[in-house]
Amino acid sequence: MCTPATGRGRVRLNVGGQVFETTAATLASAGRDTMLGAMLDASWNGGYAAGSGAAEYFIDRDPACFAVMLDLLRTGGLHVPPGVPEAMLYREALYYGLLDRVRAARLGEFDGDRLHLSASVPGRAPGDGTAVRAAPDGGCCVAHGGAVRVYNWMLEERRPVYLDHAPINDAAYLDAATLLVAARERPGRGDGGVAAFSALTAGLRHRFRVAHDRQVRSFTAGALAFDGRSNIFASCKGRFNEYGIGVWDGATGEQADFFYEPPGCALGDADKLQWLDGTSTLMVATMFPRTDSSFLSLLDFRDKSVVWSWSDVGTPASLEDKHVVHAVVTEDGRSVCVINQYDDLGFLDLRCNAAGVRWRSRSKLTMSGKTKARSEETCYPKLAAHGGQLFASTNDAISVFSGPDHVLTSTLRGSNGGAICDFSIGGDRLFALHNEENVFDVWETPPPAII
Repeated sequence: MCTPATGRGRVRLNVGGQVFETTAATLASAGRDTMLGAMLDASWNGGYAAGSGAAEYFIDRDPACFAVMLDLLRTGGLHVPPGVPEAMLYREALYYGLLDRVRAARLGEFDGDRLHLSASVPGRAPGDGTAVRAAPDGGCCVAHGGAVRVYNWMLEERRPVYLDHAPINDAAYLDAATLLVAARERPGRGDGGVAAFSALTAGLRHRFRVAHDRQVRSFTAGALAFDGRSNIFASCKGRFNEYGIGVWDGATGEQADFFYEPPGCALGDADKLQWLDGTSTLMVATMFPRTDSSFLSLLDFRDKSVVWSWSDVGTPASLEDKHVVHAVVTEDGRSVCVINQYDDLGFLDLRCNAAGVRWRSRSKLTMSGKTKARSEETCYPKLAAHGGQLFASTNDAISVFSGPDHVLTSTLRGSNGGAICDFSIGGDRLFALHNEENVFDVWETPPPAII
């Protein structure tokens, strides 16, 4: 046994019978926390090719994939020959500790105007898709019925989460390994509420309880959200006056607070929550058609106050029934972008409590050259803000708006799975769930060309 060559010395690697020769500096560029980087550590015991003057190691892995990894370390570019299966490449990258490096080389910085469709994954239960949620590591989950299908970054399906047929209202990733699920309570079952599961094994980790009058109550959970201090928020609708927003400590699982629904608000039925770091407030949106009218509020848990609110109660009839069906706070935290069932964008100024919606009509998206009437659809539009851009799903497409004036700059249209019922952005990807076939599309930004 010998100490491997260091510095600029040559290193010979026999991978699956094929010999590669490189420098210690190239292997060191992988990082000390990777297998290849660890080979240069003095504590590593390696073989030695007598008389060669260079350390040699035997690695019993696929040589074609290793050639791709070595080229990535040498050039910074990912060049995959046609004969190398993508799934095998990712598996080998995980073995060498280079999966993050491979992923970074494969995906460029997220840009809605440069997205391209990379995959369309068929679902298991057509027609009942509830939500798709992007995972921090590039995977995702799809909620439908009483199940959540979980996919890793390679889009391989992991063990699904089952809630014994309790209908799922929302799902969210607390982190890459922890999946939160919000479910509807079934009469007499007490099976609703919020629970945490392992995203790797689907094992139950914790059930989050709501106590009212010192008694633990069953409840229906709606939308989910998190803040920067590991607090978990969920809209709660119970049977004994516990309507509002529940708060739990994500570290301990204990209930930390409860914001009871004040008169004139609709918090327990909320279908969208968003935490605002700039003001330490929670945006709560309860929207048509779940209720007859739409309600938007900003809640401050420090003094249990509603610091801003808006509702379209009594106004839509004079505005061609422009009910708000989804909302998102813009990234600058100054306004709420809303969308109605006619695909019109509008903006509400968060700095003015009495402001109305500034609607911006835009051209309707077409399908096969004709506008598809909203009355024929089962999916209402959704919104997201990411990287300084706004995204809006309408029918079978997603529109991208850029710049301070939110100009329409591109349109994403993927598979033929019908209308988009939900989409999510995270892990450098955009996932769009189509309702009719329960297919979800995966959109990625290609990396910049290496010159």
